[in-house]
Amino acid sequence: MTSPLRILVAKRTAATAAQLAELGRQTFHEAFAAQNRPEDMAAYLAASFSPEQQLAELQDPNTVFLLAQLVQDVVGYAKLKLHSTLGQEEGKVPEERLEIERLYILEDWIGTGLGATLMRRAIEEARQQKCRAVVLGVWEKNTRVIEFYRRFGFKPIGQHEFRLGQDVQTDLILRKGL
Repeated sequence: MTSPLRILVAKRTAATAAQLAELGRQTFHEAFAAQNRPEDMAAYLAASFSPEQQLAELQDPNTVFLLAQLVQDVVGYAKLKLHSTLGQEEGKVPEERLEIERLYILEDWIGTGLGATLMRRAIEEARQQKCRAVVLGVWEKNTRVIEFYRRFGFKPIGQHEFRLGQDVQTDLILRKGL
């Protein structure tokens, strides 16, 4: 029996951009609205998840979007960035890295293994691209997700600022060697 879950590389179209904009707004809101001011959330969502912004991200040749599709519904996604310098030490020879910029699942699907499937596919993409490491940033207060990443072998290597509207937050930078 085949699984109803498929992980697909997103098409670089306006229709996909509109779908990603809606999914991105919903998943980000579900994940962070309770811990942040409404005005900061509104500013971030408007700047980051318009169809035009998503289309620009889709058309970047160094960006890959993976869509988690159950039957006909997209219930999660990952945004991957090739040639990332996130967490790279100055003065060191850069290593080829893939950054997981976003990995979000609709709230109803959290805890089902869907996020783990999407993560395994992102790591597989990094290996296919001959990367030596996968890196990501995660809000320091998001302990549940930090633990999820640790189960996949990610370790902290630093931190950086993340601006959510007017609120400057701290993201931990995590790395997994391949």
